[in-house]
Amino acid sequence: MKVQVLGGHGGLAKGYTTTSFLIDDRLLLDAGAAASTLPIEGQIRIENILVSHCHMDHIKDLAFLSDNCFGLRARPFEVFTHQTVKKAIKDHLLNDVVWPDFTVLPNAANPTMVINAIEAEKEFELGDYKILPVKVHHPLDAMGFIIERSGASLLFTCDTGPTERIWEFARKVKNLKAIFTEVSFPNEMQKVADLSDHHTPDSMRAEITKMPKDVPIILTHLKPNYKGIIVEQLAAQKNPRIRILNADGDVFTF
Repeated sequence: MKVQVLGGHGGLAKGYTTTSFLIDDRLLLDAGAAASTLPIEGQIRIENILVSHCHMDHIKDLAFLSDNCFGLRARPFEVFTHQTVKKAIKDHLLNDVVWPDFTVLPNAANPTMVINAIEAEKEFELGDYKILPVKVHHPLDAMGFIIERSGASLLFTCDTGPTERIWEFARKVKNLKAIFTEVSFPNEMQKVADLSDHHTPDSMRAEITKMPKDVPIILTHLKPNYKGIIVEQLAAQKNPRIRILNADGDVFTF
């Protein structure tokens, strides 16, 4: 699997884009930066979209993907997410107030985007991918995903604080190639991280003890305004498993 990091930060500023991972040019995980980083031709090639939760930095480009690709695709984008997230997107984003409802445009029988509700811990297939969604510790039924293709698996937790269930599943996964997870705040802001269900370097040090051993850990979602100190605190841990996502646009091949 090829993973292109379209956006890997926990905030939006010049040089920093919000969460989107593009797998094999056709499976999108979260829509924080897909429209703002891909050419139209690349957006059109996307087939399916997994959405972890409904915070703006993970859903905003659903609006612009729909707008950019309107009338240019033979089939709708297929979005897969929790029912809670589906409702939030329909109520607050694609609601004909903030943005046109592309789930019924150009018409209900042939929309630009279809949003499908999925359940945690119920594996489903998208072409040659097997997807296992698992709830994580973040608001509004947020989920992480374990994605398997051709015998190799990747794990994405996107946004979460200290959690348990996804690591129970992860420890049973054969050929897990990498874990993409998050650190958002420096250690001095542990209380803020706890209140918002995010990680600091200190809490991530404890979280790693729950993960499968010897699997590379790629840390994303660093807040741009605290990135320097977060990187310093992570480097001080001297953990060879950790790779900090320093630049949007990085490409990993597994």
